Amino acid sequence: MPNLVYLSLGSNLGDRKSHLEDAIRRLKVLGNIQKISSLYETEPVEFTDQPWFLNCALAFETSSPPAQLMQQLLEIEKGMGRERVQKKGPRIIDIDILLFGEEVVKTHELTIPHPAMHQRRFVLVSMAQIARTATHPVLKKTIQQLLHELPKGQIVKRFEGEFATDLTDSHRSDSTK
Repeated sequence: MPNLVYLSLGSNLGDRKSHLEDAIRRLKVLGNIQKISSLYETEPVEFTDQPWFLNCALAFETSSPPAQLMQQLLEIEKGMGRERVQKKGPRIIDIDILLFGEEVVKTHELTIPHPAMHQRRFVLVSMAQIARTATHPVLKKTIQQLLHELPKGQIVKRFEGEFATDLTDSHRSDSTK
């Protein structure tokens, strides 16, 4: 039975939009994409001396268990040329598991829900667009509540460019409910 997973994608090197589109096409092989948020341009967090990111979130159905999905995501990143040179540094692509159904996973290799998602405006803004009422299984709050409670800070602005049409047919969420 497929699991509903929420992923965050980001890129801040080269043609950021094309990198995100490439990653989404590769994800289609692993499962069924349910919704894709708009693109958001965001200032970097933690290591701030780097280019701004282009981010989005997506709802994704997969039959893979969490650890296997994480390995598959790492393979996509590696296949796209990601090199892990500097922690939180510039990258062609970054794919994070935010939520995996109601599961809570805490191993040396993987933590779900993503340990910093509730502190990152760029994650919560894009998640609120596609899953406003999804609940953080540890904090027991909806994405909308977490976003509302977030202090002012990080700049997140909607990016004017649209995804390629082969990614958006029946998957794009223009809803901001």
